[in-house]
Amino acid sequence: MSYQALYRRFRPDNFEEVKGQDHIVTTLKNQIRAGHVGHAYLFCGTRGTGKTTVAKIFARAVNCETPGENGPCGKCGMCQAIAAGNSMNVVEMDAASNNKVDDIRQVIEEVQYSPAQGRYKVYIIDEVHMLTTSAFNALLKTLEEPPSYLIFILATTEVHKIPMTILSRCQRYDFKRISVETIAGRLRELLDQEGIPAEDRALTYIAKLADGALRDGLSLLEQCISFYFGEELTYEKVLKVLGTVDNEVYASFTGALAAGNVAEMMQIIDRIISAGKDLGRFCDELIWYMRNLMIVKSTEHPEEIIDMSQENLDTLNGTAKELELEMIFRYIRILSEVENQMKYSDQKRVLFEVALIRLSQPEMERDYESIVNRIHNIEEKLKNGFAAAPTQRKLEQPSDNAVEEVLQEKIVESAVPGEVKSLAGNWHQVLNQLDPVSKNMLNHVTLTVDEAGALVIAFSEDTAYAYFSGEGDHKEKLCHVAEELIGKRINIEFRLVADQREYDALPELRGLFADSDIEIESMD
Repeated sequence: MSYQALYRRFRPDNFEEVKGQDHIVTTLKNQIRAGHVGHAYLFCGTRGTGKTTVAKIFARAVNCETPGENGPCGKCGMCQAIAAGNSMNVVEMDAASNNKVDDIRQVIEEVQYSPAQGRYKVYIIDEVHMLTTSAFNALLKTLEEPPSYLIFILATTEVHKIPMTILSRCQRYDFKRISVETIAGRLRELLDQEGIPAEDRALTYIAKLADGALRDGLSLLEQCISFYFGEELTYEKVLKVLGTVDNEVYASFTGALAAGNVAEMMQIIDRIISAGKDLGRFCDELIWYMRNLMIVKSTEHPEEIIDMSQENLDTLNGTAKELELEMIFRYIRILSEVENQMKYSDQKRVLFEVALIRLSQPEMERDYESIVNRIHNIEEKLKNGFAAAPTQRKLEQPSDNAVEEVLQEKIVESAVPGEVKSLAGNWHQVLNQLDPVSKNMLNHVTLTVDEAGALVIAFSEDTAYAYFSGEGDHKEKLCHVAEELIGKRINIEFRLVADQREYDALPELRGLFADSDIEIESMD
């Protein structure tokens, strides 16, 4: 017999072998036991979580001659015929390649005939979200009033693409991501059956990389044991095969990032690339490392959330002490942006190195996290005995608020165009020409500026933000009044800042550019 991949060879044959989806398995077993089998099911969830596997087990169980506590017996004629793919009672269809209306019409014609053997005719349609609108419409009538012997099981990874008319006629089951412990335990069971020794640490690491998908975990495991055929699978061997990096490297990299040591970061990147590691995976795992730092900074018992050894957790705690929480937010944001860019670029290294420059030089950006990062750098220089850069404002003791105010003024004064300054300085004239409701909505906002120099009206309340960003013409009226005031077009953006701390830290233009020399006559 030809070789079969691990995920195919060890695919569950009954409900008991399904891992991590107890809430779904229990419900389906109870329905079979009580004879309350539905006519349409929707299985949705991320890849590799068992949607198709559970669908096949359920299809065998409803047709099994002697079903047991865990579903199909696997011994009767119907179970063996369905398992071998010789039964007409169970039909699998891939909607990715059979998504046209004619394909569904053929299904509708076939379901008119009752099964020659067994009780139910089961259609498993995988990737059902790929069906065209016409195909969904053709399926709708049969799905609404099916024959008593017919069961549809629709599986999808993108449930938001399913029409509501289809969703309302199905029993929906959401397959959860499988936990690291469950995946690692399953990998251990399979290796014990195969007689292959492996370290628990290695299996746990593979389970983490699987990201909740047991099938992905089996594929990664197979890749590792194939490379080290006949040898014990260790943690170090897994790192070499999968092209991943140890936590010590991420700790060193983050330390260099916090210190602004660009040269050291570039050297680490060079060593990683020279060792054949994938830069995209390094970026992804670095984001995850930053996430762990965020957990350490924001929770009292991070060991309950972060799955790692105490030794690595102690190292993580030491690294977290060097960073502010806002700095970690900024790192995650920039790294996430560059990770998406790297997926579609042939110059991954250049993009990543540019991102490192941005990370180490927060003065290149003007958002709240960057300001906190700059304050942190100034404080570190003061601690190390470096003199702060001279400013026109004399500060006897450079407190956090004073430093932040100086930074905000310098950033805003150098970045704001003249027309935005004039408009901010005469904001009361704009309000006087608006209707009472609009004026009231704009009474409690912050006027600031974005990186492109556009005027940003920042809201802290959902109601006021929705009033101007919704379907009405309130934004157009405001823009018209502003243009009449300054005599030229101006780009106005609306932004909802739900975080009060971030909202309070926004530079307020009206305080910097009050008493502008533009005055207009009342139009009342």
